[in-house]
Amino acid sequence: MDQIRTGKLIRQLRTDCGLTQKQLAERINVSDKAVSKWECGSGCPDVSLLTELAEVLGTDVRTLLTGEIDKNESEKGNMKNLRFYVCGECGNIITASSETQISCCGRSLSPLEAKEASDTEKLKVTETDGEWYITSGHPMTKEHHIAFAAHLDDSSVTLRRCYPEWDLQLRMPLFRTGRLVWYCTKCGLFTQKK
Repeated sequence: MDQIRTGKLIRQLRTDCGLTQKQLAERINVSDKAVSKWECGSGCPDVSLLTELAEVLGTDVRTLLTGEIDKNESEKGNMKNLRFYVCGECGNIITASSETQISCCGRSLSPLEAKEASDTEKLKVTETDGEWYITSGHPMTKEHHIAFAAHLDDSSVTLRRCYPEWDLQLRMPLFRTGRLVWYCTKCGLFTQKK
């Protein structure tokens, strides 16, 4: 932790929240002299205070530790760049439209890298009754199955959860543009243009 950078960040976040040093100190049960010391770069908050301090300042512990606020100015939340994260512990599916730090079940998650599906890996998509009907002969066992399938376009995502030991049969609204993405618990993330 860089005391000076973290101190400047604490000052910035505190003033953005409209708090005085004394008000911040009262909220986290320290003296206003301690807050002043942090902001001057003469010391840093004790590790036991970081979670509560981050909560009061509307940030996270990692930001306090680095002393920097990372902004995603370049991506502006473009849905074409949607990132998928899957927790290996609980199976939680998380998406983010720009680069971020994601954690679940106490573990930091990395975004999945999508591979272009080969002809044998592609999902079968047929148009029926104004919808897409999606099927696959992919294994659907507890240990090896497609966990979700999604459609992405410029402004939206439609995601359907899949469950092991069910045949893969999904219906989605009919889309004329965009791409399909799906995640296999053993093989990873795949994509195919429709």
